[in-house]
Amino acid sequence: MGIHAIKMPDLGEGIAEVEVVAWHVKPGDQVQEDQVLADVMTDKATVEIPSPVKGTVESLGCEVGVSMAVGAVLIRLEVEGAGNVAAGAAPTARTEAAKAPAPAAPAEMVAEPELAASAHAAAPAPTRSAPPAPPRSAPAPSPALRAEGDKPLAAPAVRQRAWDLGVELQFISGSGPAGRITHGDLDAYVSGRREGLPAGRGDRRYAQMHGEHAAPLIGMRRKIAEKMQEAKRHIPHFTYVEEIDVTELEVLRAQLNARYGAGRGKLTLLPLLMRALVLALRSFPQMNARFDDEANLLTTYNPVHIGIATQTETGLMVPVVRHAEARDPWSCAAELARLADAARSAKATREELSGSTITITSLGPLGGIVTTPVINRPEVAIVGVNRIVDRPVVRDGAMVARKMMNLSSSFDHRVIDGMVAAQFVQAIRGYLECPATLFVE
Repeated sequence: MGIHAIKMPDLGEGIAEVEVVAWHVKPGDQVQEDQVLADVMTDKATVEIPSPVKGTVESLGCEVGVSMAVGAVLIRLEVEGAGNVAAGAAPTARTEAAKAPAPAAPAEMVAEPELAASAHAAAPAPTRSAPPAPPRSAPAPSPALRAEGDKPLAAPAVRQRAWDLGVELQFISGSGPAGRITHGDLDAYVSGRREGLPAGRGDRRYAQMHGEHAAPLIGMRRKIAEKMQEAKRHIPHFTYVEEIDVTELEVLRAQLNARYGAGRGKLTLLPLLMRALVLALRSFPQMNARFDDEANLLTTYNPVHIGIATQTETGLMVPVVRHAEARDPWSCAAELARLADAARSAKATREELSGSTITITSLGPLGGIVTTPVINRPEVAIVGVNRIVDRPVVRDGAMVARKMMNLSSSFDHRVIDGMVAAQFVQAIRGYLECPATLFVE
């Protein structure tokens, strides 16, 4: 038997280190050739690392959430034959740590109950007898609250009495056989409630909660945190909000879906907004740009690559619809659906998640009234979509109901002036409020 060390591969594009976000094996597992060992993250793309050989996992190179340099030992496998590690070679740091004796615990440290019990059993007998510890009365066990969905056991008479008292048996613990609730349990519950005992004594609706859980930010969540912090630290944001009457746009969208939906697919608001954005950028090209603040260089782009902020199980991702200027609304809709599916199934490639020149973010029906979107650095603008609601609006002196939607857009104030931002949003508004212009320019 030999040891085969699998090193972190070079994933290209000048990447020096990657973060291990998931292990699919553990020490002792049998591994087949081409079996996925781990998932690693580069920027926003998750990459699977397969095994080139068959063997048994000897040790892992790090814990989940640790960044490893390219070329570092990711995992060690016991394999048939000599392997690729010379005999007597130094094991990984993880193995050394496992062999090292544990440091003595400080005197004031309290051991875990199981460890304390085993240590007590192994300790030598004292040279003189210690005075016996005073007996401690065991605390009265508090009745366990019933899990959701468990039907309380009680006699019909008890149920009728609880009904008359307005008490839900779901929140009473029974002392009878198999947890059956008795008249005494009902009396105790009612008595405690009348005497003003703390809420939650037996009522899970008001039960006190204790404990806490700390977890490190790893993988996608850590990348999102880093990028958001970086964007807010570097970019002086300002947000401009404008309400838009989308009544006519919604009428047109319904007509287009009724006529072409079966053959070309259904249109949502987003592809129409993307078309309005493309048209507005013709008059405001400085919005379709990236600002390198280290080089003090603003690069304006002719192609429009629109990033679409997409929520996934692992966090926010921004797949990119490339060359939106060359797509009609149905093409945008199809590409949006494809990219969203790839992002949510963790199959989006690095190329599909990078290269945007301006971003749209939308929370759909949860969009609220106003948002303050964070710019996708190094871009200089982001357009946020809020939900559509029916609002009373005065038109021609009469109060009418109209479908209204707010656009909440943020801009980099270093390179975009407030007046220019307002004019840009008004241009988008003009296209959306007169939707026929989306198809004639």
